[in-house]
Order: sequence, then structure tokens, then C-alpha cells
Amino acid sequence: MCLKNSLLRVLLYNENMKNWIYLLILVIEIIGLSLMDPITQNFDYHRFADDRTILGITNFWDVASNIPFLIIGSLGISYVLKNFNSIPSSYCWLMVFIGVFLVAPGSSYYHLMPKNWTLVWDRLPMTIGFMAITSALFSYKMDKKKEIIVLTLCLALGFFSIWYWVYMDDLRVYFFVQLTPILLVPIFAFIEKDLKIVRKYLLGAFAFYFLAKVVEKYDVEIFDHFLLSGHTIKHLLAAAATYCFYKMCICFKEQNFKKV
Repeated sequence: MCLKNSLLRVLLYNENMKNWIYLLILVIEIIGLSLMDPITQNFDYHRFADDRTILGITNFWDVASNIPFLIIGSLGISYVLKNFNSIPSSYCWLMVFIGVFLVAPGSSYYHLMPKNWTLVWDRLPMTIGFMAITSALFSYKMDKKKEIIVLTLCLALGFFSIWYWVYMDDLRVYFFVQLTPILLVPIFAFIEKDLKIVRKYLLGAFAFYFLAKVVEKYDVEIFDHFLLSGHTIKHLLAAAATYCFYKMCICFKEQNFKKV
């Protein structure tokens, strides 16, 4: 058992091995999505279970449940700016929380008028967050200049995914942008020795967002048996995931993070 554990540590903490694991994940994603037929936007997506109007606001709870993004985004932006040099990948994490902050008005606008063209303003800030998380994972050992290059390239891919969806009516690139950090976060949590101090926050973020995607799928069924709809709960769980990232940044600062 000790030999097996030692071998596992060698494999996981070997830089070349880790890089091959990350590359393999990206290649599998790209091949898998490229082999699929184009994924068009289903117009039924805009029909949410809870369409109640409260205080004159249509789809009230799907709109109001965006408030946590506004709060957590503001907290994250403020904290990263105050402790910029004490947080690895600080440019990336700042952009993550800017994306989280922008989700609130973007998603609220969409849920007030659920249409394809308003959905753009919901997904655009989410791609900022997804790609900033991805770049933060890959660049936390890099100097600031390299970090900015990685962040810029990732954000460009995120913006391209929105353009490709709007003009080519194909969501495959957007799915790649969304899926990549979801897959990488738990993997980085376990195989990056330097990130051991924040492992629980990375895994917490993964768990909350995974649950968010599950309840989103059962929007109607949950609303039939509960006060809130699955989509509203999805917002709250996704916000909890972003709060884990906020707590992670605090942990970096308090633990005086240094790359091993």
C-alpha cells in the first residue's frame, strides 16, 4: 500500500506527467465536441418553470436570485485589489470576480425578457468567469506577464465562443468553455501540491456548480414540489461556488501562499 501511494505521488507531482494529464483532458474535450453535430439553441430553454410576477417584476425569483452574484463579485473585486500581490494569478481572479459581478445585471436582464438576444448578455459574463478560472489554474506558477498572456488568450476564446454561437448557431465552443474549468478544478485540487491548502474550496466550488447543473435540468420537477424552481436554486448554488473561490483567495492571503 505504501509503495502504491508513493508511486501515485510521484505520478501526480511530476510536472511532465501533470502537463500530459491536462493536455489529454483538453484533447478529449475537443475531439468529443468536434465529432458531435452542431448544437443549436433550443427555444424551449427560455421557458422557465417559475414565471411568477412579484412587485411588478416578471420571473421575479429568477431575477432576484442574481443578487448573490452582485454581492460576491463586489467582495471578490475589493479583496483581490487590496491584496493583489499576495494572491497567485491575481489578474485572473480579479477577472473572475468581475465576471461574477456582471452576471447579476446580465442574467437579470435576460430573465426579465428571456430571448436568444438577451441570453447573450447572460452568457457573456459567464464566459469571462469560466475562462478566467481556467487561466488562473494554469498560470498560478507564472509571473505576471505570462499570466496576462494566458488570461488574454482564454478570454479571447470565451468571446469567440459567444460569437460562434450567435453567428453560426452552434454551442459546441461555448460548451468547451464551460466544461473545461468544471473538469479541471477538481483535478488541479488533487494533483497540484501547491494548491493543497485551498483544496477544500476548489472541491466545494466544483460540488456546488455540479449540483447547480443538476437542479437546472430538473427545473420544472423541483418547482412542482418546492417553493422555488430548479433554475432559481441553480443561481444560488452557482453563487455558492463563486463564494468558495472568494474564500480561497482569502486563504491564499492568510496562509502566505508560496509556490513549492
